[in-house]
Amino acid sequence: MTSGVVKRSLSIAGHRTSVSLEEPFWEELRSIAQKRSLSIQALVQSIDAGRGEQNLSSAIRVFILQVLRDELSRQEHPAPPAVA
Repeated sequence: MTSGVVKRSLSIAGHRTSVSLEEPFWEELRSIAQKRSLSIQALVQSIDAGRGEQNLSSAIRVFILQVLRDELSRQEHPAPPAVA
């Protein structure tokens, strides 16, 4: 797995922008988008809408980190079975 920074162009909120992320982040972003039945562009638009003043590339990395932490937490602490 290469960790070099890869720059990609996306259309966000009607304008083109470039996003630079390391390849493992692009891979995870693709995986998350696929699991949510979204395009990468739609997922990034959602991240962009909630990022405030944070740099978009940083917001994407933090978003991915939070998704992975949430998944790990669910694996470590599964919900109890429903009682009928």
